[in-house]
This record gives sequence, structure tokens and C-alpha cells, in this order.
Amino acid sequence: MVAILLSIAPIFLLIVLGHGLRRGGIPSVEFWNLNDKLVYWVLFPSLLFFKTSTITLSGDLIEGYAVVILGGFAAAVGFALLSSAVFRLPGPTATSVLQGAARHNTFIALAAAERLFGAEGLAMAALATALLIPVTNIVVVSLMVAMTRGPAAGGIGLARAIARDLARNPLLVSVFAGIAVNLSGVGTIPVLHDVAEILGQAALPVVLLCVGANIRVREMTASVGPALLSIAGKMVVFPAVLVALALWMELSPMAAVVAGLFGAVPTAASGYTLARAMGGDAPLMATIITVQTAVAFVTLPLTVWLLSSLAG
Repeated sequence: MVAILLSIAPIFLLIVLGHGLRRGGIPSVEFWNLNDKLVYWVLFPSLLFFKTSTITLSGDLIEGYAVVILGGFAAAVGFALLSSAVFRLPGPTATSVLQGAARHNTFIALAAAERLFGAEGLAMAALATALLIPVTNIVVVSLMVAMTRGPAAGGIGLARAIARDLARNPLLVSVFAGIAVNLSGVGTIPVLHDVAEILGQAALPVVLLCVGANIRVREMTASVGPALLSIAGKMVVFPAVLVALALWMELSPMAAVVAGLFGAVPTAASGYTLARAMGGDAPLMATIITVQTAVAFVTLPLTVWLLSSLAG
């Protein structure tokens, strides 16, 4: 347990450092805004392309991983929808509970996988990212539209908007490109893979600083109840189902732990922006992101320890 804590601690220290730097105006607020774009459009896509194009893929691995990862995601979505109905939460509040329960901070999961298992773990986490990105975007955005505008909203227009957003999502494009290169059997491409590897090496430390810089403590004005529901969905239901499915599918210990990371990490920081853009409860989303990030300091190493013990 101590070894796990020591391995993961630098991740959270970088997050805290990023938050402190932004609050102190170092180097400037404009820098952090531009840095987000650099990570989103260049550094992180380079990392995902390099890892998905060089990982050893097999049908059994992908099938087992898909069952575990998407099963956990489906359980979290179901919990969010059921709890919102039981407590009769208004549409905007329900969308933030949904985002808090079902979305995941890919950056922290990838960083934790690398810290725990090195390059092999990072490649495994990239595969999980490839499975989750399209499903998460389609399901969450569609449900958010239905919750805020009614079940009849969207239709063909919504489908086109989602398809357009997915087609220009650099993370998704880089994953598909990497898998295409991988399956083509051409191997590593001179210069292209060299550049992608160099840029990818810069992605994780920079992105963790950005995660901390984007935490909005001052905008935590939401009620406690919905925030607790999102925490239960993300930090209890999601990882619990992942653990059960990983054991049922008999994943290797490393694969099981990496899968569990996606349930144990906090929700995506970009959920705040999505809440503002789609009529969700942005203050609640700010509270959920901040509280979950703090809770993950404890739940992430506990989940890793539990999975390591159960999976052998």
C-alpha cells in the first residue's frame, strides 16, 4: 500500500502545483488557457497515436477490455439516471450528476498507469481510452440534450452534431489513426513515430499541471446532495463494477488494475465547459470536479491496492 501511495503521489503533487501556479498568476492566466489548447491539439494526440500504433493488439484482449470498461461505464450511467429520477432532480442538475458519475479524467488515468506499470501500462491505458472516448461522448451528450430540452429534442440534428464533434475530436482521430497504422502491419514509421514519441513524453507532466490549473475552488456554490450522488456513482459504482467484471473476465493483474484506474479517477475537468455550453448546472459541475479530485487522493490508491490484491 505504501509503495502504491509513493508511486501515485507525484501525480497529485503536480495537480496541486498547477493549481497553485495558476492562482499565483505564474506565468500568466493566458499561458494556462493556451497550454490547454497545446495539450488538447498536439501533445495528448501525439501520445495516444504513438501508444495505440505500437501496442500489441489481440481480439481476446480487446473483447475482454471492452466488456470491463464499457460495463463499468454503463453501470455509472444507469446509477446517475436512476438516482436523478428517484430524487427528482431538475434537468440541469441531473446532467451534472451524469457527467460526474460517468465521465473520467483520462489524463490522470494515463499518468497513474505509467507510474505503476511503465510504458506497457501506459499503452494498456491508451487502449482503454480508445474504447471509452467515442462511447462516452455519444452517450453523455445525447442524454444531456434529452435532459435539458426534453426527450423529443435532437433527432437527426443531434446525431449530426455529435458525429461532427467526434470527427474533429483530436483525441479520437489520433486513436483511430494509431489503430489503423497498428492493424496495417507497417510498423513504426520513421520520423513520424519519432516526433510523436517526443511530443508524447511531454504530454503527461504538462497535462497534470493543466488539470490543477483548471480546478475552480471559488465556484463551489452547489448543494451537497447532487455532488454526493456523483461521487457515489464515480468513486463507488463505476470502480466496483469494473473490479467485478475484471475478475469475471480473468484479466491479467496489470490489465485489471489499469481498467480500475478509469473508475477510480475523478470526472473530466472539461465537464465544466460542457455544462456551461449545454445548459447544465455549471456551479455544481465545478463542485463535483473539485471534490472528486480531492477524494481521488484517497480512493485511487485504495482501488489500485484492492485490485492488485484480488487479481494477484
